[in-house]
Amino acid sequence: MAKKTAQAVDSLIFCVFGTIQALFFLLPRKSCLGLGRFLGSFLFRADRRHRELVLANLQTAFGGEIPLEERRRIARDSFRTFGQVMTDTVKWTHLSHRKRLRLLSLEGGDHLRRALEEGRGALLFSAHFGNWEVASLAVSRFARLNVVARPLDSRVLERWLLRFRKSLGARVISKFQAAKPVLQALRRNEVVAIVMDQNVLRSQAVFVDFFGRPAATTPAVGSFFARARSPLLPIFCHPTSSFSYAIKIGPPVQIDLSGSLDEDVLKITRHCTKMIESEIRQNPSLWFWFHNRWKTRPPDAPRSAGAGRQNEA
Repeated sequence: MAKKTAQAVDSLIFCVFGTIQALFFLLPRKSCLGLGRFLGSFLFRADRRHRELVLANLQTAFGGEIPLEERRRIARDSFRTFGQVMTDTVKWTHLSHRKRLRLLSLEGGDHLRRALEEGRGALLFSAHFGNWEVASLAVSRFARLNVVARPLDSRVLERWLLRFRKSLGARVISKFQAAKPVLQALRRNEVVAIVMDQNVLRSQAVFVDFFGRPAATTPAVGSFFARARSPLLPIFCHPTSSFSYAIKIGPPVQIDLSGSLDEDVLKITRHCTKMIESEIRQNPSLWFWFHNRWKTRPPDAPRSAGAGRQNEA
């Protein structure tokens, strides 16, 4: 019964998503972007559960730093940004390789080029910020790119996303079996990219400060860096006023390692998370506030109001 239900859901998703793709093939890209922002505005008003989660996350992150009216504006803009990113991602499946390249600008490419000259590959870390997916196209021009990701629950959407990522030059490594293929890729002097800004289970997490509150964070980036000693660089993708994307790669992170794996992983994770926080503070509406980032609490941590009120994953 469960199998038949899953098949029915997949069939429905296939039909609905196929219709959306066909519509977006016909629409100009600017119309798709406008539709995405409109849908984001509509969901901000209609989706009470996610609106309250976003506002709770903003309260946790900024508290008294910014007034409620400003937090509501950021929340509304984050819905619009997310809608625009989703519709543009669908539209990108219909764009030629040349058109895609014209929509990207890259700053800091020399940082990645020099890192790869060391021959130990390169680790890139980022967040669900701006249109994080399309940055793959710029990076894959330097070396083979591997992205570590969690498979989607929908098999239909997962197959579509795999094809899209492949068209951007990215090979996908499942986060559930990542250690061996990631280390092998780095030894081949390839690039490995990991987004590290989402909540993870307590058994998989290290807890580091994120906007003043402990956040359960994947130790993967810190572990790979400590083991492979590959250059570690931040990368973020910003939408521009001309409807293109500006991708920024920072210089390699400089961290003195102690030789203790646990201490070094914590130190690296803390440092990278602070860099992500800094980027979000500069452009808060570009981050994925819909995610319950502080859901998993440290052992024996007291429950408090805000985004962490729901049960642990």
